[in-house]
Amino acid sequence: MRFPLLFSIALSLAASVAQAETPRDFLTRFEKEAGAAASAERGGRFFTSRHGSEWSCSSCHTERPTQGGRHAKTEKDIQPLAPAANAARFTDAAKVDKWFRRNCNDVANRVCTAQEKADVLAWLLAQK
Repeated sequence: MRFPLLFSIALSLAASVAQAETPRDFLTRFEKEAGAAASAERGGRFFTSRHGSEWSCSSCHTERPTQGGRHAKTEKDIQPLAPAANAARFTDAAKVDKWFRRNCNDVANRVCTAQEKADVLAWLLAQK
């Protein structure tokens, strides 16, 4: 009786590991939602520009997202955003969706488009 339960648990864990997402998976998702390829150049401009708010993405994440940053309001430390410098970035759908929603609202006073997300992620993936 215990073997089927343990086997079921092991199978569930293996399935969740097999479904772990990568930054490239998110890039593909956003490009598919946008219906167009990402542009790292556009992503870099979006990341460093203000969009009607007093902040840009780089206000907290710095213009070099391979380095740590500091939240502009709370002054909390922020780990590097670029996946090359922080392997945990862009690996969890709930976190990716949550932080894009929050940060886009802070920076652009709106939800970011799939194209903007794809562009920013393409730029972040280009950072070494």
